Amino acid sequence: MENVSKFTVRLSLKQRYCLLLGLTVAVIIAYQFTRNRPPVRRMNRSGGLRADSSHFTLEGKPFRILGGSIHYFRVPRAYWKDRLTKMKACGLNTLTTYVPWNLHEPERGVFDFEDQLDLEAYLHLADSLGLWVILRPGPYICAEWDLGGLPSWLLRDRNMRLRTTYSGFTDAVNSFFDHLIKKVAPYQYSKGGPVIAVQVENEYGSYAKDEEYMPFVKEALLSRGITELLLTSDNKDGLRLGGVKGALETINFQKLNQNDIKHLDGVQPQKPKMVMEFWSGWFDLWGDLHHVYSAEDMIPVVTEILEQGMSINFYMFHGGTNFGFMNGALAVGMPAPKPMVTNYDYDAPLSEAGDYTTKYHLLRNLISHYHNEPLPGPPYLVVKKAYQPALVQQHLSLWSALHFTEKPLKSERPVNMEALAVNNNNGQSYGYTLYETAITSGGVLNSNNNIRDRAMVFVDRHFIGVLDYQVQELAVPDGKGRRTLSLLVENCGRVNYGKTLDEQRKGLVGEIQLNTHLLRDFIIHSLDMKPGFVNRLESAGHWMSMRQRPSFPAFFHAKLYLNRSPKDTYIKLPGWSKGVVFINGRNLGRHWSIGPQQTLYVPAPWLHRGDNQVIVFEEQETDGKIQFSSSPDYGMAVDVQ
Repeated sequence: MENVSKFTVRLSLKQRYCLLLGLTVAVIIAYQFTRNRPPVRRMNRSGGLRADSSHFTLEGKPFRILGGSIHYFRVPRAYWKDRLTKMKACGLNTLTTYVPWNLHEPERGVFDFEDQLDLEAYLHLADSLGLWVILRPGPYICAEWDLGGLPSWLLRDRNMRLRTTYSGFTDAVNSFFDHLIKKVAPYQYSKGGPVIAVQVENEYGSYAKDEEYMPFVKEALLSRGITELLLTSDNKDGLRLGGVKGALETINFQKLNQNDIKHLDGVQPQKPKMVMEFWSGWFDLWGDLHHVYSAEDMIPVVTEILEQGMSINFYMFHGGTNFGFMNGALAVGMPAPKPMVTNYDYDAPLSEAGDYTTKYHLLRNLISHYHNEPLPGPPYLVVKKAYQPALVQQHLSLWSALHFTEKPLKSERPVNMEALAVNNNNGQSYGYTLYETAITSGGVLNSNNNIRDRAMVFVDRHFIGVLDYQVQELAVPDGKGRRTLSLLVENCGRVNYGKTLDEQRKGLVGEIQLNTHLLRDFIIHSLDMKPGFVNRLESAGHWMSMRQRPSFPAFFHAKLYLNRSPKDTYIKLPGWSKGVVFINGRNLGRHWSIGPQQTLYVPAPWLHRGDNQVIVFEEQETDGKIQFSSSPDYGMAVDVQ
């Protein structure tokens, strides 16, 4: 009996093991299935989103779009569900998102739709939460994003005409859409997915260089299987030139003007009216103030929009962050481009870190009156923590770090960043480029306005000044013999809006001269600071102790030790000047003492227990420690009006 009993126990354990193994395999298979195919919310669907009368219908019933923009590429993937759940709890029924071509095709013919860029997973998540989706695939998105989302390698073509039917551009768009649309088409409403509408390009009426372009983009979508309602999006002035036959026109604004609504009615009478971008706040520029749009001013406008029966999409509902070097720049109405800051908080209803704001609570109360059932309760907030300062332990000069970059290039004349023979001949997209040449005298260095956007200038590695759009001449001290002139040129962010997109090449874009002589014979180092470079830097043996005085620019290394589960936090760097912050190899973005932004958001999922590696590239000064805060500091505020 004892033997039988033991056998029975062993068999029971084996059965349990087999059951567990079977369940694990089933989960893996189910995950792979749902990852590669959209969930089916309902089969045998008919009557998707229609715009055949003065109001939308969905499934044959009146439908009002209550939308919000949240960009998957501006939010850590681990927080996608948190942000979308909070949007749903505010009473919104539709998610809108752009698709950034420059991230999905970083090199020509090399496509990335994995991890943070898994658009299919994002659509799947929206569907699982009961949210409809309006997809805005570009190819141009604006979005205060570098070059409006267009990849910089397009600018290797000296004849490039962006956002036109120039073959060099349309061929690239067709190639990208071949990959993108086959991924998103299965998520359309008619196929059981959440996508109820697709936008044709973006705000083309403000650009309008080619009357054949919008029909081209429309056909590029239709021919690849897009069957849902097509939309366009423009401000009032752009409506005149931004539409395309067969697509519903929508309008963008922040302050309601009845003449604008009448204009929209005149463009397309007896059609639903929608504010595709109701600007819930505004973006910020380095050296400017932090823009806010008060809830007290915003809510009455939203109330009136809803009372008039219009549909609305909040741009942004949650802005997120321009991690890395992805911020754009503004050139409209100013003498020279000014770059956007790293945060994209946008003074939106959900803050940069996903916190509720006064706007959120007031909107939730307002929108609840347009629902028959009570809204779901808002999820708990993500906890923030102010960690103890991390002391800088080591430093490495820029010149020593050049060993970890790609092999330098030689060129008789200056070469702009995008034209460099790096990254499999796709050029350099972001970061810094170091140009070095020999000089034999002092005098006046003249940039001829060919610096894009800002250059730190050195003679024999001694800093002598900065050249940019405003300062185009610099005194070079006299000296004996041959000396090395170095220009560390930073791409501060390409313009994302307006008619100067074709002019957004960076680095040295033309000749510079010393006195009357054009400089020649350059050694060029590409410092795009990709993760591979940062990882090589981190493991380098060249670091020096802080007991030895650092020379600038330099990389500074510190460790943030956590003895328990990480929390969201913000880095702040008083006593530092300007540069870039990396944590565990991830580029958090730029810091710059001129503000307005004074903190950088650090998401908890990018930290771990134990030592977290912090590297700061700093151009000019440091106080030797990295501080942390539980709340952001976006600088002195000014009303967006």
